[in-house]
Amino acid sequence: MTTSNGTDAGLVAAEDVLLFVNAAITATGQREFRSTAYQQQLSLDFLHEYVRVNYRRVYAAALALDINDHNAALIVRGLLEHAADASAGERRAEGRLIAARLAKLPPQRVYRLFRALRAAGVNNRRTRAIMRDWLTARPDPAHDAVKYRAGLKTAARHVHLRFGGAGEPDETGDFLFRPGRRTSYRHGLLDAWRRAHYEQGAVEELPLTIAEGFAARRGMKREVFLERMAPRMTRLERLRTLEQRGTGKDARPADVDLAVMPLTRLALYVLSLGFEARRGRRAELTRALRAAARRAAGPHAGSWGRVAAVLDDSYSSSGSGEKRRRPLAVALACHFLLEALAAPGAYSALWTSGRTDPLLVRPWGPTPLGSRVLDALELGPDRLVIVSDGWDNAPPGLAGEVLRVWRTRLDPERRTAVVHVNPVYDADGFDVRRLAPGVPTAGVRDAEDLPALVEIAGFAEGRTGAAALYAYLDRQVARFVGDDGAGATS
Repeated sequence: MTTSNGTDAGLVAAEDVLLFVNAAITATGQREFRSTAYQQQLSLDFLHEYVRVNYRRVYAAALALDINDHNAALIVRGLLEHAADASAGERRAEGRLIAARLAKLPPQRVYRLFRALRAAGVNNRRTRAIMRDWLTARPDPAHDAVKYRAGLKTAARHVHLRFGGAGEPDETGDFLFRPGRRTSYRHGLLDAWRRAHYEQGAVEELPLTIAEGFAARRGMKREVFLERMAPRMTRLERLRTLEQRGTGKDARPADVDLAVMPLTRLALYVLSLGFEARRGRRAELTRALRAAARRAAGPHAGSWGRVAAVLDDSYSSSGSGEKRRRPLAVALACHFLLEALAAPGAYSALWTSGRTDPLLVRPWGPTPLGSRVLDALELGPDRLVIVSDGWDNAPPGLAGEVLRVWRTRLDPERRTAVVHVNPVYDADGFDVRRLAPGVPTAGVRDAEDLPALVEIAGFAEGRTGAAALYAYLDRQVARFVGDDGAGATS
């Protein structure tokens, strides 16, 4: 029982903050297994407005957390569109957070954000300064002029950006706004774009997304075109085009280094392979997954003691057309990460399907979380981690009841730490779906964030208080913007 209205308000605020953080990590406005894209977008829009209006400093501080790019862009837009609601001090703090976050976002997403701000009529001096600073910090404006031509052109016009320095030719400005002025360009990429209109060999000098348009207009065979473009592709582009290059999605990718891929993306690649390919490449894939997991664990490797995991591979883990197999990939990645975090030989994994071979998991069957949680607790772990969308349905509600009895009667001293991480945003509940009130739940998008998410989830138990949560956010803000912190949430 709380002792004052101030404490009550603090707890409510902390719950609202955690709810928003969970949504900002998991929700992308795309269709999920149990909700449409429209439902997701409507739910997110309401949540963003609610937190921005009631907890603006916390709303801005979320930019310093491991939220996804979609929500980061929404937060930046919300802060800039409603700048009049903030004090001068808040605007200065927000400006630093926005600049730091924009530097981490993919360029194409930033250009889309700038177009949205221009369409919304956000044209104040602060917004123009933020846009101008980001544009001038770009390492190669000519590359952006070719790859993101429409976005750069719109942003440059909006902020009246001048290209080229003293004594330097204004090639990028001519390319964007006076395309017929020059017969050639000194910058190789700009000139390759010019020559690609009449010279087929120049197409291969362009970025893939731009070269594809020229190749289609020239009627080039896609398989041949992609093979020629392979040396200029990024690692993700090579993976995305494996099957189209005639290699076959199950073939060994000679030009793709699995050893350096991030853990969750590697798990997605593994699940895209057929069962025979996974069996045939078992040693290679397992070695790559374990190496990625060790990198993700970092200094936490081997420090979690005895760990038991309940991993959801039910049919709903198939995700949706936009997030195909994403929930299952997160569970698979968490499996290997938890193996690395646990003490040597002290890790146990229980999949809801009953499978024991993680490399051959597939979305199938109901979600008997209750029985799997009971089996995991009988192992007496120091830490139990549940990776699931929370739709316990075989029978419904059993997992929550097992966890309630365990926490209140069998383990009130909390000898076993229990945490639920959920990769799916529940649009109807404005949060990720929870299993039991006494079990901390955190949203997860990438398994690599698991150690940090477990720390955030600990605040949901209500034992540390709202002040500790806000202090944590202030530390994250200080780390993110690189100073000693200025009380972003105080």
